[in-house]
Amino acid sequence: MVHPLNAPILQHASRIVIKVGSSLVTNEGKGLDEVAVGEWCRQLAELGRQGREIIMVSSGAVAEGMKRLGWATRPKEVRELQAAAAVGQMGLAQIYETKLRDNGFCSAQVLLTHADLADRERYLNARATLLTLLDHKVIPVINENDTVVNDEIKFGDNDTLGALVANLVDADALVILTDQKGLYTADPRKDPTAEFVHVAKAGDVALEAMAGGAGTGIGKGGMLTKILAAKRAAGSGASTVIAWGREPDVLLRLARGEAIGTALVAGTHKQQARKQWIADHLQLAGAVVVDAGAVQRLREQGTSLLPVGVTQVNGEFSRGDVIAILGPEGIEVARGLANYASHEARKLCRHPSRDIEQLLGYVAEPELVHRDNLVVNR
Repeated sequence: MVHPLNAPILQHASRIVIKVGSSLVTNEGKGLDEVAVGEWCRQLAELGRQGREIIMVSSGAVAEGMKRLGWATRPKEVRELQAAAAVGQMGLAQIYETKLRDNGFCSAQVLLTHADLADRERYLNARATLLTLLDHKVIPVINENDTVVNDEIKFGDNDTLGALVANLVDADALVILTDQKGLYTADPRKDPTAEFVHVAKAGDVALEAMAGGAGTGIGKGGMLTKILAAKRAAGSGASTVIAWGREPDVLLRLARGEAIGTALVAGTHKQQARKQWIADHLQLAGAVVVDAGAVQRLREQGTSLLPVGVTQVNGEFSRGDVIAILGPEGIEVARGLANYASHEARKLCRHPSRDIEQLLGYVAEPELVHRDNLVVNR
């Protein structure tokens, strides 16, 4: 369980989700810590200049709202939490915008609820927006939309949100910055024999027994939520690092491969995890039939499926459904996630991608199925 060295999770990671907790962002509830946020934004910008794609998941809206409203303890009523979030979100967005702009990067505020990621259409819309922002070298700053959540739709903590975002964008790594050095075999404040966990496998059930206790009065999460978040992130192949957020240059040093904090390593590569999920679908929503040329390109070149190669659409499916791709003889040659619903795909059959806007009035993607979301049968 305990290893002498960390794993260089970030050294070769090109897309990284970084989550920072309320107690760090607000200096234990005293108000937004401009110095700390400025330091993280400086490091985010440097990672961006290295060519890495960065998404920030930041807590702190409720805590900042509490401070502005003069509340000493975190309220329990949802309406009061929502009010605090509405007040605090203004300052949270402003400080990231200012600090990132000072370091030469544009930022974007994205507020999400569980419903956004549970609904297939909204999930794909959120994914498309985030990937487009990354394409434009913008650093998204994400928080839970606390002003509208209730008990049915709230994530419950931003550790979970960080993991879901890592899944959403197919991140290589998730970094959880916290007020602890990392994971111990027991609570070091109570057990002097507790040992530090440098490296473990994400999802190892033994980790959950180590991580007892709730969060602080400012934040909602504890170490257990971070362990569970790492397990969730590993489902899409992303490994996780849990580290102290005030460690000097923590993000840059992790990116250089330095051993800091606890590394929870995913057992499966991200592309393997994603494609295995697609391949394992037992029920397919529909199918498209493609010509012999498309079959050859899929099998030999590993290309995306373009509408021009589709000759027929079978069944009814929605955008984001897993569909079968059939050859001219009706044999399944591949399967993947549809970028267009069946009624739209029928209009696109045999047309080049440049005609999509004219035919539909908009363009979601130039491909019917992108190669990253496609598994070819061998």
